[in-house]
Amino acid sequence: MSGLRLLAIHAHPDDESSKGAATMARYVSEGHKVMVVTCTGGERGDILNPAMDRPGVLENIPAIRRDEMAQAMEILGTEHRWLDYEDSGLPQGDPLPPLPEGCFALADSDEVTRELVGILRDFRPHVIITYDENGGYPHPDHLKVHEVSMLAWDRSGDADYAPELGEAWTPLKLYYSHGFIRQRMQMFHDRLVLMGQPSPYAPMIERWEENKADIMARVTTQVTCDAFFGKRDDALRSHATQIDPAGAFFGTPVEVQRRLWPTEEFELAKTRVKTSIPEDDLFAGIDPDTE
Repeated sequence: MSGLRLLAIHAHPDDESSKGAATMARYVSEGHKVMVVTCTGGERGDILNPAMDRPGVLENIPAIRRDEMAQAMEILGTEHRWLDYEDSGLPQGDPLPPLPEGCFALADSDEVTRELVGILRDFRPHVIITYDENGGYPHPDHLKVHEVSMLAWDRSGDADYAPELGEAWTPLKLYYSHGFIRQRMQMFHDRLVLMGQPSPYAPMIERWEENKADIMARVTTQVTCDAFFGKRDDALRSHATQIDPAGAFFGTPVEVQRRLWPTEEFELAKTRVKTSIPEDDLFAGIDPDTE
């Protein structure tokens, strides 16, 4: 038991299972403590699995998504905290409609930061995982997560900031999670095309081609975690309202993924310890005996 601690900050239930879940499960198995913070309840999420589009589901989506989240946390073996903000939804249209009153994206950033700092000082993580400045994708809640995560990173170790929230704690490293790598999806897509099979990755690849984004160029850290892809997929399936078992998440068998791309990808955005890039461990550079 190393005693090191990892905190992942996410916007909605299911985000934790699609971004870095196998890495978290690996660290839990190695004796590290891992916690997920979920900022909203995902109340405005659409039903993305046709099998769940039935009477009574949408009407009870807040309670259902909490149950789904509890199942995912049990599978991954992590601790969990809710911030209990309201899902902002993904605005669509031209022009975009205003965000709903009282939603997370419109919440006071100082208030949210205080809540996160309280959790940081209680859990005392050595490493934080969050989203980049684009939110991973520009959902207003993901953008908010980035903003408040960076503020909490700065303020948690400041003894003069909100001393009533507990003893100051200074995290050592902060990573952006890059769960959707174009090169990975392209590899899986090309394999299916060569086999004469339909590819669920095509729409995502088309969007990447339009945006000309190359996330892999930002990756600093690849964590080998293929032994835990099964747990990741089980956690994803627990979010039954959001994850279509016929969708892209399951378009390539786990055994093929293990052979072709056995890692999950992260970007070291902030560090207070010396490390060498590229890394293969989120705790690289941290003394395992650190309290």
